[in-house]
Amino acid sequence: MAFARTCSVALVGVDGVVVEVQADLEPGVAAFTLVGLPDKALTEARDRVRAAVCNSGEAWPQRKLTVGLSPASVPKSGSGFDLAVACAVLAAAERLEPASIADLLLIGELGLDGRVRPVRGVLPSVLAAADAGYERVVVAEQTAPEASLVPGVSVIGVRSLRELVAILTGMPVPEEPPDPISGRPDPLMAGLMLPSASVRGLPADRAHLDMADVAGQYEARRALEIAAAGGHHLYLKGPPGAGKTMLAERLPALLPPLTQKEALEVTAVHSVAGLLPAGRPLIDTAPYCAPHHSATMPAIVGGGSGLPRPGAVSLAHRGVLFLDEAPEFPVRVLDALRQPLESGEVVVARSAGSLRLPARFLLCLAANPCPCGRYSRRGEGCECTPVMVSRYQGRLSGPLLDRVDLQVQVAPVTRAELMERDASAESTETVAARVLAARERAADRLANTPWRTNAEVPGHELRTRWQLASDALNDVARQLERGLLTARGLDRVLRVAWTVADLAGRDRPDQRDVRTALVLRTGVEQGALPLTERVFGRLGGIPGQRGGPNDGRAGARDRRRTIDDNGSGET
Repeated sequence: MAFARTCSVALVGVDGVVVEVQADLEPGVAAFTLVGLPDKALTEARDRVRAAVCNSGEAWPQRKLTVGLSPASVPKSGSGFDLAVACAVLAAAERLEPASIADLLLIGELGLDGRVRPVRGVLPSVLAAADAGYERVVVAEQTAPEASLVPGVSVIGVRSLRELVAILTGMPVPEEPPDPISGRPDPLMAGLMLPSASVRGLPADRAHLDMADVAGQYEARRALEIAAAGGHHLYLKGPPGAGKTMLAERLPALLPPLTQKEALEVTAVHSVAGLLPAGRPLIDTAPYCAPHHSATMPAIVGGGSGLPRPGAVSLAHRGVLFLDEAPEFPVRVLDALRQPLESGEVVVARSAGSLRLPARFLLCLAANPCPCGRYSRRGEGCECTPVMVSRYQGRLSGPLLDRVDLQVQVAPVTRAELMERDASAESTETVAARVLAARERAADRLANTPWRTNAEVPGHELRTRWQLASDALNDVARQLERGLLTARGLDRVLRVAWTVADLAGRDRPDQRDVRTALVLRTGVEQGALPLTERVFGRLGGIPGQRGGPNDGRAGARDRRRTIDDNGSGET
């Protein structure tokens, strides 16, 4: 028989499309034609496959060979089709039984010596194969653990084409010689790990990143807890050295472990992007991405030449996206975050096609108050003109900040907080336990809905389906009448109020929970209680105040604008 077929997978973003690989041999001048919209890397498969077959001890057919990739309308890219093309050619040449590969899906690149090299995107490829009904998949030995994460699929990990031919023909499996390069990183793994394109993540070992290491910053630490418990976006604004980056780096450890479905989603994105850690086939903890402020639009949102690739918003899916020095990012890049903040996904369109990428992340912004970083309401030590301060703060647009639930002023750390050990500082483990309990309360309440966290619930549902106390929205109503709060801001306040109530173990928010959420969003205190007592008095004990009369925060706090319950203001 001069015709054979098998299957492989083409990746479109993080989704896989099953591709039928057909090989046809006809009498005529020896030639190798590859059709089906292949890219440059796939076109070069003709030379790789021929050399791999010959170096594996098999005869290359000296006839007119045509290999087709169907459906022909789907663009194919990458070298993961090599193994399927080689097996289809050998079956068409009657070296293999065509029936033995007809129901087999093969993914792998071939070296010139016949070894099977791993490729990126194995997990989403195998997921697509399972959805299409395939039960047997052949991949490189290095990516077999990743492919085995998909239930109901039998995975065959091979080292070489010679080994695969022996398995399919029932012959003894040959012993592969060891890699001639010893004492060095495995060169075969180079196809799995690519440079991260200005995206920086935390080290694999996060044990040393403890919340107890943060000096002072009680309000900011509590805001971090609320953000983790409800999935709320966070904006930390304060002078340099106040601990904004320290706080953000400890936020992922407060998030609960990923569910099996979420872990597969995150792993699939990192596998396609070439950032899956070696020896770690499944990412079961919240990812963390901290791109540099010089990152381009494709690096943040996704894109690149040809079909788009995942950006930082997708790499932070189900985790934390931290933008340090946020005003230094290009304005276009910051405004491009509006859509994924609302929808949890990003749609990227290019001339070669468009695709939808997951992007449900927790955004954490950090910024200085002005270019020199010393601007405050008292104006002490700042060398920036009012125009410079206004221009710097205006780089974060109002529509973007309107989508950020928690906006916290991070005060400078006092000498006493730095030099003395704070026995009341809670560890990451303690805070994470409260966050997990709050998440479980929210999950029970949202059990029969498509939402899992408070930050995902639409405002209409919060106002109609889950009723608050009768007088809980009095302060919010006054803010709406004055134009200080938008309709979206109202929804955000309600979401945060539910999270505050979940952390405190209450069935529904009351008036003071809504006030707490309003203070954390606007920075304007409601009523007579200071911010520290509002937040900590409702969620737990107020930490011991250290530093005495020299603690500069008290004076700054007294100067904040206070609005009493009747709506009148005083300074």
